[in-house]
Amino acid sequence: MSSRAKTLILHGWGGSDFPHWQSWLAGELAKDYGQVCFPLLDNPHFPTKKKWMSQVKEILKEFKPDIVICHSMANTLWFHLCEEGEIQVVQRLLMVSPPRMDLDLPTIKTFFPAPYPKKLYAKEVMLVTSTNDPYLNEEEATAMRIGLSVPMKIIQDGGHLNADSNYGEWPWVLNWVKNT
Repeated sequence: MSSRAKTLILHGWGGSDFPHWQSWLAGELAKDYGQVCFPLLDNPHFPTKKKWMSQVKEILKEFKPDIVICHSMANTLWFHLCEEGEIQVVQRLLMVSPPRMDLDLPTIKTFFPAPYPKKLYAKEVMLVTSTNDPYLNEEEATAMRIGLSVPMKIIQDGGHLNADSNYGEWPWVLNWVKNT
């Protein structure tokens, strides 16, 4: 897979605008003439599962990504899409800072509880978590890794791996996209 692989970047609740690492990554990939789709999903601060699923299914159908990169609640969305089973297999899936499967917050209640999908619709998967993520503790992260049967990279004291925890420029994720 090269830097010209078609990369779909999906944000979580509230979006991932600058200086978030997803915004930075989209720009870095585009600089090298990479094919990047970084959509603003419908009503990011007050999302509904039905609308986001519909929007992402259409994007997947039209863009046909090789790589999908999810942050936070985009992982939960991906799990629901996988359970529905109406998506195509991608080459690589990066799941960064997914929330716990039973998160209980009124604004995003349509997304939870979420299932562990039987199939992740990706040939290669990497789960990235942090030791102090407020939405997924270490035990929950380990349970998720086991439940999904995927490798996991654990970042020490990375918070929710977003701009608030100083994840703007993140060379590791750019290398992950480019180096396989």
